[in-house]
Amino acid sequence: MNTEVQFTAPGVAELVHSDLPVCGPDRLLVRAIASLISPGTERAFLLGLENTARSYPMGAGYSMVAEVVEVGAEVSGWAEGDRLATPIQHQRIAAVRPADCTPVPDNLASEQACFFFMAAIALQGVRKAGVATLGAGIIGLLAMQWAKLNGAVPALMLDVDDTRLELARELGADAALQMQGDYLDRIAALCDGGKPQVVVDATGHPAAVTSAFDVIGHHGRLVLLGSTRGNTPDVNFYRDVHKTGLTLIGAHNSVRPAADSSPGYWTMADDQRLVLRCLAAGRLRVAGLATHRFAWEDAPAAYAELAAWNPETLGLILNWAD
Repeated sequence: MNTEVQFTAPGVAELVHSDLPVCGPDRLLVRAIASLISPGTERAFLLGLENTARSYPMGAGYSMVAEVVEVGAEVSGWAEGDRLATPIQHQRIAAVRPADCTPVPDNLASEQACFFFMAAIALQGVRKAGVATLGAGIIGLLAMQWAKLNGAVPALMLDVDDTRLELARELGADAALQMQGDYLDRIAALCDGGKPQVVVDATGHPAAVTSAFDVIGHHGRLVLLGSTRGNTPDVNFYRDVHKTGLTLIGAHNSVRPAADSSPGYWTMADDQRLVLRCLAAGRLRVAGLATHRFAWEDAPAAYAELAAWNPETLGLILNWAD
């Protein structure tokens, strides 16, 4: 019997049982090791927030590390026992396409490898841009690290929560500032009297876009990386974009090319390979981003924690190992 996590109604996550999948000739049969709950996207779909499907039941998750237990007759390059990262829903056993799988380096722990998908999403904000990041959630903290690896000086983190800002400092932010009081003056001091030429909005909050307009310099690039849930009020495109010469960049994962990467327009497979290499080399740090761990049997409790929206909650790991 197989088990997967489903959202069966708004605010309700349940374990649902089904028949075990069969490994077709062009598939890999994999057994879950660990999976990461995406705190922004999965919470939005769990609660039926704006810009979500609001159609129940639905599967949950897209960040799985698993072990190959059977290789289809037509598949080459994989063997039983191999570990892989694949963007599938939270479930114990799955039949997956090899094209959707990326090998996990031997020296990389499965829990850290679970961040492969969210780190690849964050990478979009930096392969297109980098300098100041709004929102110190998982995506924002990863984007800040990518910005620094990409040569941003300074690599700034902006948020309203002191705990998350302290984590940003531990992860290498050149400065992590509360978005209140004289923070714009402090940004100017860090930018030689100017403003960041690039701002990555990783908050997912519609109102934060107006704050990004305050932070960014003329002729800058604003990367909209977090998926907003609702409309942004008080945007005056003449004042905020036209007169300042801004470039707005939408960085949603759905706009990637399926194949054939080009500069600034990378496939998910290419980004996932880069993420796993950087994780294995210790250049990208995610250990501090996993704040909660649950056995797979306790998945409903994990989603209850997620729904509560505690600022100290970042990555929630489901452990599927027997």
